Order: sequence, then C-alpha cells, then structure tokens
Amino acid sequence: MSESEFEPKIVAFCCHYCAYTAADLAGSMRLQYPPNVRVVRLPCTGKVDILYLLKAFEDGADGVYVAGCMEGDCHFINGNFRAKKRVHYAKKLLDEIGFGGDRLEMFNMSASMGPRFAEVAREMVDRIKKLGPSPIKTVQTQKSGDKP
Repeated sequence: MSESEFEPKIVAFCCHYCAYTAADLAGSMRLQYPPNVRVVRLPCTGKVDILYLLKAFEDGADGVYVAGCMEGDCHFINGNFRAKKRVHYAKKLLDEIGFGGDRLEMFNMSASMGPRFAEVAREMVDRIKKLGPSPIKTVQTQKSGDKP
C-alpha cells in the first residue's frame, strides 16, 4: 500500500474547555481538516490515562494525540501538565517496544485557536502517513491471513 493510498485512523483526546472548543470553532469557520481524525472529548486532559492512549492503538488507531489548554492556563490548574507527563511516558513505552513514540503527541491550544486545531489534525495525518499503518494492524492482518 503506497503512502497516498493509506488513510490513517487518528484519535484526538481533547480538553472540553480549550481543544474541543477549538475543534468546534474550526468547524464553525468551515476550516478543512482530515475526516479521519476522531475527537474524544474529556473534561480535562489531566484525566487521560496511559491505558486510554495505548487502548486507542490496540483498537486500531494509527496515531493518537492529546490536545489540551495552553500551559499555565488549565481550567483544572495543572491537568495539562499531568497529561504532558503521561504522554511523554507513553511515548517512551512505545519506543521501547518498537512501536514508535512518534505516533503519539501532545499539543496545547486555546479555545480561540480553530485554525491551529485544523493545522494539528493535518500535521498528525501527514506524520502518520509517512510512518505507515500501525504495527498492530500489520500483525493482525498477518494472523488473519494465516487462518483458513
């Protein structure tokens, strides 16, 4: 499958107050961003757990990103700092097992940054297209191909 044929599945965990509102603004402004980005709204990115990030990959995501409030501007004081630490740790885990930490990223944006949300969505899709399909999908395809 060539890079142009591959359409990655991306999961975006978004803070309700900032990133999710930025996504809504991007839609209201009719800004184009790839339709293969699935947004999951969280009360705060501080609620994102490493298990959620890894589960998204297990369930077929080729890339995942967490989008939260600007640093120092979290509605829950330091939730985005907790999320940043968890994302950093999960990226390290993904690198250690050979999956690729580049498939996971953390972004900060305010509610008024609709164009930035669209830009981040395009950036992640482009990044994952270059990396190719998730290694989990490759293994699952090989296993299903082995069955009669």
